[in-house]
Amino acid sequence: MRKNSIKNTRVNAEVHKELAQIIRGEIKDPRIHPMTSVTSVEVAPDLKTCKAYISVLGDEEAKKNTIAGLRSAEGYIRRQLAKTVNLRNTPEIRFILDESIEYGVSMSKLIDEVTHKDAAGEVQEDGEISE
Repeated sequence: MRKNSIKNTRVNAEVHKELAQIIRGEIKDPRIHPMTSVTSVEVAPDLKTCKAYISVLGDEEAKKNTIAGLRSAEGYIRRQLAKTVNLRNTPEIRFILDESIEYGVSMSKLIDEVTHKDAAGEVQEDGEISE
């Protein structure tokens, strides 16, 4: 199965859906922050490994604790995934912290700030922002 095949795309989507359900509803670890979401999942074509990108809305301590909690519950998560998703092999899951949403929000704030200053006439002709 090639990496971008239709079958691999469907497997990624199904694992993504079930993994989000397991993390949201079945894990009782207090280290896992309530505002945790699975942003994307990449299952290897041989179904042996899986990269799960996790986004946490919180401070650095909450992010670190959430990833630690998910790594300690990896066996349970994999077992539940094997029960719900019918695959030849249940992939070994690696949790990766995804900070792209926070980066996008901070960039959006910076763009809004510059456009607000531009609308107020505070941007000089040479492109520098006056204070």
